[in-house]
Amino acid sequence: MHLFYTPDIATTLELPQEEAAHALRVLRLAEGDEVMLTDGKGSLFRAEIDIISGKRCYVRIVETTTPAPLWQGHLHLAMAPTKNMDRIEWFAEKATEIGFDELTFLECRFSERKVVKTDRVEKILVSAMKQSLKPTLPVLNGMTPFKKFIAQPFTGQKFIAHCDRTIDEACKKRAYLPSIIKKNENILILIGPEGDFSPEEIKFALENGFEPITLGNQRLRTETAAVVATVMVATENSR
Repeated sequence: MHLFYTPDIATTLELPQEEAAHALRVLRLAEGDEVMLTDGKGSLFRAEIDIISGKRCYVRIVETTTPAPLWQGHLHLAMAPTKNMDRIEWFAEKATEIGFDELTFLECRFSERKVVKTDRVEKILVSAMKQSLKPTLPVLNGMTPFKKFIAQPFTGQKFIAHCDRTIDEACKKRAYLPSIIKKNENILILIGPEGDFSPEEIKFALENGFEPITLGNQRLRTETAAVVATVMVATENSR
C-alpha cells in the first residue's frame, strides 16, 4: 500500500496538492479506496478516500497507530555538503531508508559548497520516508557555521570523524565508532568535507566534548562516510 505524507492531517482531512495529484492522476484511486498516511511525526493513519472533488481529495481516518521507533535515541548527522548535489541527495535518501533523525549541513574551512538549497533535499527525505514506510520525517537544518554549531548544547554522545593523525598524537587515539556507541542514547556525529576538518576545527570540537572516531581503515568520500556512520549506529541499536 502506498504511503502519503500529510503533515496537517491533525487539522485537515484533505491530502496536500502534490499527494492528491499522485493519488488521483498516477494511481487512479477512487472514493472508498484505502490509503495509508503519515504526519511525519511518528504516527500512521489508515484511511479511506471519502470525497474526490476535481483535483482535491478528502479522506476519512479509520485507524491511528504510533509504531515503536527503531531505537529510543536521536541520531543527528552534521556533515559538510559535497560540491555535487546529487551526492547529497543520494546520502539523504539512503540515510532515511536506514533510519536517522536529523541532518545539519556544516560550513567548514575546507567545504566544497558554501550554500545549500534545502528544498530539493527536503523532497528527497519525504520521498525516502514514504518509500521505506517510515512514519517519521528527519529534521533538516540549513547551512550552519562550524563553530556556531559546535557551541550549541547537545545531551548525548558527540563524535567527530576525522583523518588527521597529528591531532590523534596531540590528543588521543580515535576509537572505532561501533565499539563506543551506547545503545538507545542520543548521538551526534560530525562528518567533514573531502579535505577533512581543519586542525583548528578538530581541536575546537575536542575542546567542546566531542570524541574523535574512525569509521574503519578504508578511505571514504563524505557522503559514503555519513551513510556508513548511519549503518553503524542502526546496527548497534538493533542488537
